[in-house]
Amino acid sequence: MILNIPVLFSALAGVIGLLVGSFLNVVIYRLPIMMQRGWRRECLEYLQIEPEPVQSGNDMNTAAVAEEPFNLVFPLSRCPGCNTPIKPYQNIPVISYLFLRGKCAKCNCRISMRYPIVEAFTALASIIVAWHFGYTPQAVFALILTWSLIALIFIDIDHQLLPDSITLPLLWLGMCLSLFNVFADAHASIIGAVAGYIALWAIFHLFKLATGKEGMGYGDFKLLALFGAWLGWQYLPIIILLSSLVGAVIGVSMIIFVKHDHNVPIPFGPYLAAAGWIALLWGNDLNQLYLTSVGL
Repeated sequence: MILNIPVLFSALAGVIGLLVGSFLNVVIYRLPIMMQRGWRRECLEYLQIEPEPVQSGNDMNTAAVAEEPFNLVFPLSRCPGCNTPIKPYQNIPVISYLFLRGKCAKCNCRISMRYPIVEAFTALASIIVAWHFGYTPQAVFALILTWSLIALIFIDIDHQLLPDSITLPLLWLGMCLSLFNVFADAHASIIGAVAGYIALWAIFHLFKLATGKEGMGYGDFKLLALFGAWLGWQYLPIIILLSSLVGAVIGVSMIIFVKHDHNVPIPFGPYLAAAGWIALLWGNDLNQLYLTSVGL
């Protein structure tokens, strides 16, 4: 079969990754807004207050629930400046951005570089996953996890939020996959999910007792539990070690060189997601390297 050729399979994964990356841009922007509106709706219902219907906008801090449907499908993509709908040929991943020179075709409003970066990054990560696993069931599920992690990373960067609507289905999917030994057996997966959650839960409460501050969010607990369910408990130490080291280096660098206020929290989710993705691909080699380095 033609997809058994690594180069062709990787190229196909890259093209699909570009398209998925375009959709991920929608998820990254809209899902937090949808969650905020849902929370507001619940608060208004609890307080028995009628919401004031207004025209929807791009502001996440709008105080009213919009009349217009707002989800991952509707409304269709629009220019953030003039609100002009974006035509299909203007929405080709990366290519359209370069062709339009990063501006709206109508009003010349500057379009964020974030969009082609997410698309290109998703394509590159997809190519790496496809090349690593080849044309196998592992590659299909690893791509699903990779795309989901990209959405989680950018949402956490923007809003310090790891949505349950992404993490929990992935956690359950990992446990289901363990029934077929896709990445780990069921025994390692169940222990991994429990241990992953409890490990960061314990660190959270110890840090809070010592400093009176919350060092991370509950979404981080679920994210590590997710990796435990997918990869097994054996990979949790290397994920925690990698994420902690990278997080510490970047955090200190931001404080020293970017003058980041040390009182402003830095999301831990992106480092955890990156470490988990690395463990997905090269975790066994890293575990062997670590055990060798400590003389085990």
